[in-house]
Amino acid sequence: MINDPFHPEEAIAREKESNRRKLLGVVCAVGLSAILLVGYAYMRNRHARQVIASSAVPPVADNGLPKGPPVAQVSMDEPLLQKGTTTFGGTIKNISNRQLTGLSVSLDLIRRKDGQVEQRTVAVEPSDLQPSAEATYSVKLSATEYGSIRFMGVKADPDSSLIAYSSSPGKKRPPERIEPRTIIVKKGKPGEFINSPDNPARVP
Repeated sequence: MINDPFHPEEAIAREKESNRRKLLGVVCAVGLSAILLVGYAYMRNRHARQVIASSAVPPVADNGLPKGPPVAQVSMDEPLLQKGTTTFGGTIKNISNRQLTGLSVSLDLIRRKDGQVEQRTVAVEPSDLQPSAEATYSVKLSATEYGSIRFMGVKADPDSSLIAYSSSPGKKRPPERIEPRTIIVKKGKPGEFINSPDNPARVP
C-alpha cells in the first residue's frame, strides 16, 4: 500500500480558499442586512410623512367640504341692494377649543352677461379668532355685473385649507323705504272735468 505524500502548499491553498469563501459570505450577509435596514428606514419615514400629511389636511367629503365636527359657525345676511350695489356679508364664530388663524371665505360669483362663475376670496376681520370669538366678512358687488352669489366655504391656515362649519341665517334685509309723494289735484268749475279735450291737463 502506497501512502500519498503530504503537500503543505495544497493544504495552505485550501485553507485560504475556505477563508476567502467565509469572508465573502460575511460580506454578503452584511450587505444584505444593510440593504434591509435602509429599506426599513425608508418605508418608516414614508409612513411617518403620510401620517403627518393626513393629520394636517382634513379629509374632504363628497360635496367638497371637509368631514368632521364643525369648528366655525357662519351666518349669512340677506344681500342688500342699494344704488346699483349688492352688499353681501355675515359673521363667523369660532366654536372650537383652538385658535383659528388666517380666516377667509370663498365665494362663487355668477356674472349676468355670460353666466360664467368667478371665484373670489373675501378676507375676514379679524382673521384670527380665539375660541368663542366672532368676526365679520363683507363684499360689495355691482348689481348690473353679477346676478347671484354662492357661499362655497371657510378657509383657514395652514395653507388656506377648507374647514368644517355650520351655517345659520343672518340679518334680514331691511324693508324698502317708499318715499312719500305729494299729489296736487287741480280743482275745476262745477260740472267741469279736469281733463277734457277742450281743457287737457296732465294727471300726476
